Amino acid sequence: MRFLVRLVGYLLVAAGFIILVIDGARSIANALLRFTTVGDVLAALLHERYRLLGPMIERDIHPLLWDPVVLSAMQAPAALVALLVGFALLWLARPPEPRIGIVTRR
Repeated sequence: MRFLVRLVGYLLVAAGFIILVIDGARSIANALLRFTTVGDVLAALLHERYRLLGPMIERDIHPLLWDPVVLSAMQAPAALVALLVGFALLWLARPPEPRIGIVTRR
């Protein structure tokens, strides 16, 4: 299980750096600071289902969850979110520290 979590963590860190480079190149080319949001990434991945996500959350879970919470999270930079989640997964799946050694503290 630790292997899969670490694999997903490494993939998210790599995706975060790729998105960061693409956003940097786009910002330099346009002479304007522009970053890819989580909503842009989800819209590109989910296509038609992305438009159905809002009504589904409002209908099935709670209407207040969609408007202030999820819509605010969708405006976050995708590179930052991918890097933070990736590093968190890598930290959670780190190998345990060895319990062997001499105890010098008393």
